[in-house]
Amino acid sequence: MKLRENATGRGRLRAATAALFRRSRPRASSAPPLSVLLLVTSDNGLSQRAGLVLREAGHHVRTAVVADADAVLAATSARDFDLVICPFLKAYVPEAVWQRWTTIIIHPGPPGDRGPSSLDWAIADDEPIWGVTALQAAEELDAGAVWAWRTFELQSGATKSSVYNGAVTDAAMECITEVVEHFRTPDYQPIPSDRVARPVASARSRPTMKQSERAFSWEEDASSIVRAVNAADGFPGVAVQLGLDRVYVYDAHLDAHVDAAPGTIVEYFHQAIRVATGAGSVWIGHARLVGAGNVKLPSTAVVRPDVFVPQVWESRYPETDYHRDGGIGYLSFRFYNGAMSTKQCARLAARLRWAIAQDTKILVLTGDYDRFSNGIHLNVIEAASDQAGEAWANIKAINEIAKAIVTCTEQVVVAAFTGNAGAGGVMLPLGADVGVARDGVVLNPHYATMGLFGSELHTYTLPARVGEEQARNLLTACSPIGIRRALDIGLVDAIGPRRPDLFEAWLNEVATDLLEGGRLDSILERKRLRLERDPVEPYEERELEEMKIDMFGDRNGFAEKRRNFVLKL
Repeated sequence: MKLRENATGRGRLRAATAALFRRSRPRASSAPPLSVLLLVTSDNGLSQRAGLVLREAGHHVRTAVVADADAVLAATSARDFDLVICPFLKAYVPEAVWQRWTTIIIHPGPPGDRGPSSLDWAIADDEPIWGVTALQAAEELDAGAVWAWRTFELQSGATKSSVYNGAVTDAAMECITEVVEHFRTPDYQPIPSDRVARPVASARSRPTMKQSERAFSWEEDASSIVRAVNAADGFPGVAVQLGLDRVYVYDAHLDAHVDAAPGTIVEYFHQAIRVATGAGSVWIGHARLVGAGNVKLPSTAVVRPDVFVPQVWESRYPETDYHRDGGIGYLSFRFYNGAMSTKQCARLAARLRWAIAQDTKILVLTGDYDRFSNGIHLNVIEAASDQAGEAWANIKAINEIAKAIVTCTEQVVVAAFTGNAGAGGVMLPLGADVGVARDGVVLNPHYATMGLFGSELHTYTLPARVGEEQARNLLTACSPIGIRRALDIGLVDAIGPRRPDLFEAWLNEVATDLLEGGRLDSILERKRLRLERDPVEPYEERELEEMKIDMFGDRNGFAEKRRNFVLKL
C-alpha cells in the first residue's frame, strides 16, 4: 500500500495508516471488560506493552511492582481485579494468591522448559526454535497448567535482550490475548503441563545458569565467545580477565582473525576494544568491573590494556551505518541499551551533518530494533568525576543531533522508531518531516521520573506535532503509550510492519513514494518558513536554563533518581 501526503503535509499519510490499522484491529468483544492485575518485578518493555495491549482491548489494568511475596500479598489486598497476569516476575507468588485467583505466569520458554535462565540456556545452546508459555501459578516453579503457548525461530547470533524485546515480547502478547479469551470462556480447562506436546524436543527443567557455566577462554573461537556473551547480555554478563582487569563483558561482535595471542587487546575503536581469540577476534563494546557497586560502561572507560593499543578508524564494531539508494540516503545508528553518551552524540551529529550534505533528496534515520534511543547515557554520567558537568555536556551534545534534524532544509528527513524509546529518545526525532514507527513499539515520552525538565528541542517539536494540551499531558502523565495511540494523536505519521525485514521494505516504499510524489519542495519550503517565523534557538535556550537548574541545582532529585536507576536500587 502506497501512503501519500496531501498538500497540507502529513495529514493524508497519517489518515491512510490509521484507516489501515483500524481495519486490522479485532472487533471488540461483546463480553464485559475484565479488570487485570499485572504483577511485575519491574515495569519493563514487555509488561508495559502487555498493559497497553489489554487497555486497547477495553480492559481495566493495574500494574503493581513487587519485590517479594509480602509485596505480592499487599498488591492483591485491594481485590480490584478478576485475573492476575505476571509478565515479568521474579518474586514468589504465595499460595494464598494463586489458590484464590487465576494467576498466570508468562514464562520465556516453550512447554516443558522450566527454570529462571530459560533464554540464557537457549542462546548458549544455539537452539533454532524457542517459545513462550502462559502457565497457571502453582506450588512448583513453571509446573502449572498451560493456558497458551507460542514458538518462534531463535535467530542465531541474537543477544538475550534483542530476543526478549522482540520475539519473546511478541509471542507473550499473543499468549496474553489468548489467556484473556480462555478466562472469559466458562467451561475452559487449561492443559496439565505433563500432557502438553513439546514443540521443542530439548525443552527441560534447568537451573539458574552460573558464571562457571558461562565462562569461556579467549583460546576458544570467536563465534562461541560471542554466543556466550549474547546469552548473558543485559544481565549478568560474563566474567573474564581482560587487560589488567577482571570484568563482566557485554555487547560482543565478531571480526576477522588477527595474529596475536588469544586475550590480547589489539585495537580500540571509540568505545569498543578488539580482542584476539583462538580463531577470529571479538569487539567488546561494554564492560563492568567485577565487584559490588560498579557500573556498566563503554569498554574503553573500564578496561586498562596491558600493552599499547592503537586507535583504528575503520571498524566492524557497529555504531553508525550509511548507504544510499538513488536519491534516498539511509543513516542508521545503534547504541547499546539505547543510551547515548556525550562522545556518541558528537559522532552521530557529525555523521548526520555529513549525510545531510550529500546530494540525496531524502534522508531516512533509523535506530536499532532492540531499542531506538533512551536519550542521554545515565551510566556514563553516574561514573563521571563531575556528574553534573557530564550531564550538561551530554544534553548539549544530544541537542546537536536534534538541531541537525529540525534545521535540515536541504533534504526531507524521515525518522523511524525502529524500537522502543524513552525520554529524550522519543523527543530526538520529532523534528523530522515525516515520523514513522514499527508496530508494537512502546514510547515513554516524559522526563519527570528522572527529575528533569528535558531538552532535545521538545518544546519546539512536540506541541507542533500533538498540540499544546496533549504535549503537557504526555510530559506530566509519565505513562507509556502504544504506537497506535501515538498515531492517533499525531506523534507519528504512519505505522509499518512489526517484522524487521518487512518494516525495512515498507520504509523504503514510504521513502520512494515521497521521492516520486512531487511534494519535496513544498515540504522543505514549509520548514524554511517556520524556521524564519519561529526560530528554534529561544526554545533551546529556555530548555537549557531549566536543565541547568535540574543538573547543577538538583531541584527535582536528578542525582538520586539517576543513581537508583543505574544501580537498580
